[in-house]
Amino acid sequence: MIKVVFFDLDGTLLPMDENMFVKGYFKMLYEHVKHLGYKQDELINMIYAGMKAMYENDGTKTNEEVFWDQAVKMMGSKVRDDKWAFDEFYKTEFYNTKKLCGYSDEPRKIIDYLHEKKIPVALTTNPIFPYDGTKARMSFVNLRPDDFILVTTYENSSYCKPNPKYFEACLSKLGLKPDEVILFGNNTKEDGDCASSLGIKTYLVNGYIIEDEFSTGTYERINMEDIIGVINKHIKN
Repeated sequence: MIKVVFFDLDGTLLPMDENMFVKGYFKMLYEHVKHLGYKQDELINMIYAGMKAMYENDGTKTNEEVFWDQAVKMMGSKVRDDKWAFDEFYKTEFYNTKKLCGYSDEPRKIIDYLHEKKIPVALTTNPIFPYDGTKARMSFVNLRPDDFILVTTYENSSYCKPNPKYFEACLSKLGLKPDEVILFGNNTKEDGDCASSLGIKTYLVNGYIIEDEFSTGTYERINMEDIIGVINKHIKN
């Protein structure tokens, strides 16, 4: 019996070309902090190194902690002293990345429908962004943190997709078994392989599917307009 529905955000509920988004996002971040003396290439290299550290996190620290530990290794203690400026960015200018994303009314309709049916929803977006950055991206399709019983962010997570321990942690936090969940995502490895390795039924949502060359599984692909029907099929079963 399905008790909770898991949704990815970027490229799933939020229409997004990831490459285009990242380029624009990095440019905006640099503009926000360059007055503190950062060079663009050094800043981008630091972010990528911090992301790599989060992807390789062994669970002993939060993703936030490993990101900033790596940042300090690369750029010294000054960057930790300047963390306030990075935090400020996600509360302000980061909202301008909305222009780098698409829009759909469907996510709001789907979440409202699930609320009406008393089916809880979790936002299992890869937790490499701070809470404020995730809250901002949700707002681009009229979603809010209180729509979900769990929103994974770099503050509250210690693993990343495609590490199966990411979904293990989500299941543990919610007291769920794999067969009590279905997942809608857009990445063949980070969503598909990662979740299905635990026995979570996974669907990929058409539009911005990422075909990972190292993915080994095959997953049913549906349109966003089909999600409610798929959920109803699982509920009836």
